Formats: sequence, structure tokens, C-alpha cells
Amino acid sequence: MRIVAAMSGGVDSAVAASRMVEAGHEVVGVHLALSRSAATLRESARGCCTIEDAGDARRVADRLGIPFYVWDMADRFAQDVMADFAAEYAAGRTPNPCLRCNEKIKFSALLDKALALGFDAVATGHYAQIVEGPQGRELHRAVDSAKDQSYVLGVLDADQLAHAFFPLGDTTKPQIREEAAARGFSVARKPDSHDICFIPDGDTRAYLTRVLGEAPGDLVTPEGEVIGTHSGAYGFTVGQRRGLGLERSSLDGEPRYVVGVEAARNRVVIGTADLLGVDEIIGDHARWCGPAPVGAVALGAQVRAHGAEVACTAYALSDGTVRVQLAERIRGVAPGQSVVLYDGTRVVGSATIASTATSKAASSPS
Repeated sequence: MRIVAAMSGGVDSAVAASRMVEAGHEVVGVHLALSRSAATLRESARGCCTIEDAGDARRVADRLGIPFYVWDMADRFAQDVMADFAAEYAAGRTPNPCLRCNEKIKFSALLDKALALGFDAVATGHYAQIVEGPQGRELHRAVDSAKDQSYVLGVLDADQLAHAFFPLGDTTKPQIREEAAARGFSVARKPDSHDICFIPDGDTRAYLTRVLGEAPGDLVTPEGEVIGTHSGAYGFTVGQRRGLGLERSSLDGEPRYVVGVEAARNRVVIGTADLLGVDEIIGDHARWCGPAPVGAVALGAQVRAHGAEVACTAYALSDGTVRVQLAERIRGVAPGQSVVLYDGTRVVGSATIASTATSKAASSPS
């Protein structure tokens, strides 16, 4: 098969490309140029789109003896990921840009271009597995639970999975580093990138302030009493405890958290931990990795990239939304986050959280 290996310049994509070459495929390495920002182009920036990274990817491609290209997708990335990120926060939601990048860039813009040029599939260094199932290809968790990235791939549909390879899903990260060293890759000990790539200093609030501007407003109790001020409601997310800007973090001996963001009124609602627990999620923008579930289906739900999976009953509704009834209450669930549904290790699909609710019968928050 003719394969585009997406090469970020890190150790994972390097080994993924080498495994595809070793498997006998005709492989071309591609590095995505996603930002023209000077901050992300300087050496030692902490994102994953630097000149330094492109050079690392090129050296690996040279060692593998495969063609290597840099594809400029900065405009598409700015529109589909960066602008979406800011707009979601401005609307009082908490987005995950990695999911949007996988959906809109790596497995849409990149995959579409690869297929148009006559390639058969795209291979990446994500930690996940693809298994041939009775109804087609299935997306499963990686064997390395600490590195599993199936959550951020939960936005892929069946057509995208049909043209995807994840060669690292059956291997642990320490083994990948050992393999990279054995192959003589200079990136074998390169640190992982953990920041949002277009926020290289890791300061999300400062980034949003630069993009959206200051918008002073009130911090209020659930009853509406003003207890403080803020410079932008977009700088807060449900479940947040630190950085609230209160003179006293505990007004009556109890710690305070963000329990709601009212973007339309530019208010941030501050309350106690008992107000954070939810056990019902309504999601929109549903994406199914295969056939959509029919009726009430017992599954597992995960709401953060490395969060715990919680037993649930999921319903795919006729209006395109998804209702997820959790077996127990969980905290810190914010609109804009994604809920990814699992059947064992298999990823069923995902939805963007539109709203949450709490029933009286559920157990205490965890």
C-alpha cells in the first residue's frame, strides 16, 4: 500500500513510519506545518510544530530512505482548530483541540490530500489499535494504558478508520524508545510534548486574553451574590479551583470551585464541591466509529483524555444527539468537552458535551 506517514518530529511518529516501511509499504513522510507564529517556530518551543521538529522528522526520513515533504496546513489549522478553540471558550465551553485536530486536520485535510494524490492511508504515532471486526475496522484502546490515545481518536468515523494505521498500539512507550534507539534515531530520548501546540508557553488564559481581549465581569454565588470580579469568563472552566481571584478561597471553611460559566451574562458561578457532581450528559456533534448504537446500550464513558471510564447507559437519539446516563456522579464535566463511549476496549463513538444534569438517585460524586 502507498502510505503517508505523518511525522511530527517525535519518537512515536518516527517508529510508526519505520514500522510501516518494515511492513513493506511504500511510505512517504509528511510533516504538517500548522503555525506561522514566531513563538512556535523558535527552537525549544514546547509545542509540536517547530522548525526543530521538522528537522528531526526529516533526519528520520533520511535514515529510513523515504521521501519527505512539509505540507503547509496553517490556514486550515487556524480556522478549524485555533479559531474554534477561541470561539468555544468565548461561548463558555471547554474544548479539546487535539480531538478537533484529529477530526479536521490529520484525518480530514491530511487524509483527503493523501487520497487525492493516490495514497491508500495515513499512519500516525497515536497509541491506539485497529482491529478487524465483524462489521469492519474497529478502534480499540492501546495496550499501554498510560499512553492510550483512543479518547482523542474517538471523533473518527468508519470511513476515516478504513484509511488509518496506528502501528504503535500493541507496544508500550518504553519499548518504543528502545526500538527508536536500536534504529539509531536521534529522537529516541526526545521528551514528549504535553502543551497545546499553538500555546507553547502553556498559559491558556493569557492566550485567550490576547485573542479575545479583556472582558471584565463578576464572580457570583449560585444565588447571584457578587463575590469577586474577573477579566474574562473565558478564562474559567467547570471544576476549576485555583486561580479564581477570590481574596479568600474558602468563604465558610469549604473550598470553592467554578460550577458554571454564563458566557451570555459574562458571569462565572462559584460554589461548593457538592454542586459539581453530574450523572447525565447530553451530547451533540455525535461521531460513530462504526454503526450507531440502537436503543439503550450499556457502555463505558470517558470525559477526559486520561480520565477514568465510568459505566453508563447510552442512547443515540433521533435528533442526532446522544444521552448518556452515568452509573455514578462525576465532577468537573464541562460543556464543550467530549464524551467518548467504549464497549470494552472498543471505541463506539463520541459526542461534544452540550449540557449536564444531576438525578437524585445517583451515588456521590467521584
